[in-house]
Amino acid sequence: MKEEKYDVVVVGAGPAGSITAKTAAEKGLDVLLIERNAEIGVPVKCGEGVSKEIERFVDVDPRLICAVFKGHTTYGPDGTKVTLSVDDEGEIGYVLERRLFDKFLAQEAARAGAEVRVRTRAYGIIREEGYVKGVYANSAGEDIRISADVVVGADGVESRVGRWSGIDTRLRLADVATCAQFLMCDIEFNREYCEIFVGEEIAPGGYAWIFPKGGDGANVGIGIGGDVSCENHRASDYLKAFVNDRFPDGEVIAKMYGAVPLSGPVYETVANGLILVGDAARHVNPFTGGGILYAMQGGAIAGDVIANAVHEKNFSKRRLMEYEKRWRKEFGKVLDVGLKIKNTVLSLSTQDQNKFFHALAGGIRTKGFTERTLLKEVIKKNPRLLFSLARMMF
Repeated sequence: MKEEKYDVVVVGAGPAGSITAKTAAEKGLDVLLIERNAEIGVPVKCGEGVSKEIERFVDVDPRLICAVFKGHTTYGPDGTKVTLSVDDEGEIGYVLERRLFDKFLAQEAARAGAEVRVRTRAYGIIREEGYVKGVYANSAGEDIRISADVVVGADGVESRVGRWSGIDTRLRLADVATCAQFLMCDIEFNREYCEIFVGEEIAPGGYAWIFPKGGDGANVGIGIGGDVSCENHRASDYLKAFVNDRFPDGEVIAKMYGAVPLSGPVYETVANGLILVGDAARHVNPFTGGGILYAMQGGAIAGDVIANAVHEKNFSKRRLMEYEKRWRKEFGKVLDVGLKIKNTVLSLSTQDQNKFFHALAGGIRTKGFTERTLLKEVIKKNPRLLFSLARMMF
């Protein structure tokens, strides 16, 4: 078996993995970023919407943006309309072309000095004296033993890397959203706002969305609770019904399916010689389903911590816990509050869900948009329902 040695090997070239690799490489580490698929960014499993907060982490090339939007319009079960926008009526976010965006981030990692390799699937980890010390992988049909001081699991919601390393990455069905999405054209929709639709008949345990993709094209999708998905009641069934009702004459030009972890951060994300990032670390807001920004933010922290650990030659869980402490401090509370709001809203009857949206009717306007400000406004306008959450955000 062929043998290779790096300071760090990152398994998975999504946003979290690529930013981790880029950050570590910029700090002088010998980095290998591997991706099991033949093409980075494919298949797309994402609504592709992101707030302009992304500019904190990367300069977004305009060619990677399909559309910009001024806000979100959400419809409650009875049709109550709630619009989120900013005071200056400017743009609050982008709908990305993830197929290109993920490639761009991997290229940034390569420019920083990381080696990027596709068609390379990790199938096990190397263990030595209680430490993770690399991975076994197959690259274009050849088995390789890749030794590394730190392994980064950026391998998505299933995170086999985490499971192999002794972290229980399994999720309850209720903590997963199963999703289906059509890229559609020749349809009429609000091209300046992302639209979200809530209701048991539309999307039990989740919501439907319409995100503009430029011109007459849009991502039209539905996510439902994994615990309510069953024969003839899958996300794809609900999506077909949604599309037939609203866009009977629209054209479907691509179909996408996937799963989103909505558990919030439920376990430690480090072990001896190991760090988990992105979906593998459950860095997704359970209320909104958004994870791109947290993946990038967590990846930057991970790359920095790994670089320090390599320079100190200390790869113990205790040393790598700096990563856990930092991401929890920077965005852990937002994920915790998002989980509590999600659980609260989904536990309500349809009648009480309507009351929840009635309290928000008239819209939410903020000076600037972040997910933290969104959650604060939701709490402010539902003081009785969400009083217990206020202490976590203020």
